[in-house]
Amino acid sequence: MSKTWKIAGINFDHMHMGDLLRKVHEHPTAEIVGICDETPARMQGTIKNFGIPADRVFTDYRECLEKTKPDLVLLCPATAEHALWTERVAPYGVHVLVEKPFAASLKDADAMITALEKAGRRLVINWPLRWYPPYVTIRRLLDEGRIGEVIEVHTSGGNRGPLFHRADKVPCEPTLEEKQSAWWYKKSAGGGSLLDYLGYGVTLGTWYHDNRAPIDVTCMTWAPEGLEVDEQSITIARYQTGLSSFQTRWGTFTDPWITQPQPKCGFVIKGTAGTIAAYDYDDFISLQTKEKEEIHRLPVDQLEFPHADPISHVLHAIETDTPIEGPLSPKVCRIGQQIVDTAAESARQGRTLPLLG
Repeated sequence: MSKTWKIAGINFDHMHMGDLLRKVHEHPTAEIVGICDETPARMQGTIKNFGIPADRVFTDYRECLEKTKPDLVLLCPATAEHALWTERVAPYGVHVLVEKPFAASLKDADAMITALEKAGRRLVINWPLRWYPPYVTIRRLLDEGRIGEVIEVHTSGGNRGPLFHRADKVPCEPTLEEKQSAWWYKKSAGGGSLLDYLGYGVTLGTWYHDNRAPIDVTCMTWAPEGLEVDEQSITIARYQTGLSSFQTRWGTFTDPWITQPQPKCGFVIKGTAGTIAAYDYDDFISLQTKEKEEIHRLPVDQLEFPHADPISHVLHAIETDTPIEGPLSPKVCRIGQQIVDTAAESARQGRTLPLLG
């Protein structure tokens, strides 16, 4: 790359900000020029981890943007404020990467798309699963036609809960009171396992379905006593080719990055000529084909720079003027958001609904 990219991280609601800034810190031609949050205490871990000087730490996003003039802004606000923060920073002429999920609603997602189109800059939605080798390998095998046309996508995703770990997956044990006070567990902030995790399954599912949208959606959710948001959801999407299913869970027996729970977190895909099964963090995938019907393992692809993480991938796309595609692109993510919105409304009404939007 021919320049040093200036990157700022704004709003630390989501603990993934620390993970994203670590990728910036490790990138050979990127620099953290500023971090900003209205609550200084939430930035202390980042300041310590990456040695960020005081003159690059802000509590006012406008001052941060005006003084640091970044090329790319990383946003990690609460889900309900994704559109608000995107619209705040877009007029400063920056590219924007928003940490998953896309938005709290399709209306918000469209507002985000419009804001970046008006600014003439890129909007990227980062889904961490996009960087898991098993799931990149799935896409390559589908492109090669190894299992024919995709008919069904089934996935289960989740973890013990959003307050059970911090940045870099450092484990912790929250109390019920901490849950009740955190934005993750508030409806008004876009909390709940459905809004947190369903987007993973349906956005990557849309990628695997070759960007086809379903006809209608049915969803049920479950919330434990004392909480106002769901900790579990099951969504069924009907396509022309059949039914696909997407499960979310806060409260898995173990976190998948430590020990895979049962059911395993991952994807099972059925095609016209075979099946694929792949799970978080595995170094192999399982394959069936017409040529070899018994289940057999293949090693996962090894991701290489600049396509091994969101920061290097996005900076490469900007510099080479190549499109952002797949689960990071607003086009694919918008279909995912349609499914999420329809699922949430289906759960509320207790019936199957045609795809919204």
